[in-house]
Amino acid sequence: MSDPSNKTGPALSYKQAGVDIDAGNALVNAIKPAIKSTARPGANPHIGGFGGLFDLGALHYKDPLLVAANDGVGTKLRIAIDTGNMNTIGQDLVAMCVNDLVVQGAEPLFFLDYLAAGSLNVPEATRIVTGIALGCKMAGCALIGGETAEMPGMYASGDFDLAGFSVGVVERHDILPKDTMETGDVIIGLHSSGIHSNGFSLVREVMRNNNLDLCEPAPFDKSVSLGEALLVPTKIYVQPLLSVLRKGVPIRALAHITGGGFVENIPRILPPELAATINLDAISPLPVFNWLKDAGHLQTSEMLRTFNCGIAMIVIAPAQEAPEVISRLAENGEPA
Repeated sequence: MSDPSNKTGPALSYKQAGVDIDAGNALVNAIKPAIKSTARPGANPHIGGFGGLFDLGALHYKDPLLVAANDGVGTKLRIAIDTGNMNTIGQDLVAMCVNDLVVQGAEPLFFLDYLAAGSLNVPEATRIVTGIALGCKMAGCALIGGETAEMPGMYASGDFDLAGFSVGVVERHDILPKDTMETGDVIIGLHSSGIHSNGFSLVREVMRNNNLDLCEPAPFDKSVSLGEALLVPTKIYVQPLLSVLRKGVPIRALAHITGGGFVENIPRILPPELAATINLDAISPLPVFNWLKDAGHLQTSEMLRTFNCGIAMIVIAPAQEAPEVISRLAENGEPA
């Protein structure tokens, strides 16, 4: 390499180009306790290696299949950025991935995150990763790695993006959906906590058309701001569902109701000769959905294919087993 002292002009640094390595190191130190708190059998997570390790042999599966999922939280990030509230967006990220694993009967094992920003804000990033770690603990999986990318010129000031990746395991004979579904099986709905992490581009359009501000009281709940109400985190259904599955209750299928709502997500798990009949009168939509429908002048069909409308996980079981499924879920804090 040539000697830069022989060149004319000021010497440049990576920091002057917009990438602060010291800030990245500060973030690593700040999030170490959160990551360590997600330790579980098979993983004792720490930061510093080039890749995360997981010992599948420590779990004593007999005929395991690995199941992988990745996702983001969409334009819900815009709500978090505009309000400065980063406390729960990490749980959203985990939920969107691990809920997709459990619907295949899989136990989530580990999680990795990707955070990209124009400039790294260490306190904000710490809150985000702390939320990710909390979500991992709720799902029973270890946070074994991640990537924080500073990319000046790619993102506007204050903006960032998030992605998550998770891997789970299931015994081959326990994979869902089962091919035993038949006419007369019952569809059981599990309540959502709110909008979760789909449809926020439409939510923001409704806000714009009604000149609403995130700092104002929510039109459907005056006790909190609109921003707080919209940021209610996505529910993680993993532990209640795994508890029921491990009891041997004959669940035939599960579906995570995300983008596409009932009309697109339920058919994904049905055999071609079957169709689902949904009794919408059995569902009591949360106030946020009634507000969206009225304020946005949205058709019922648009609501049902964009939002979860109050039911974000469904269980298919034989009719005679439905009461036990509901009872077991209630025992695990998940009314259905």
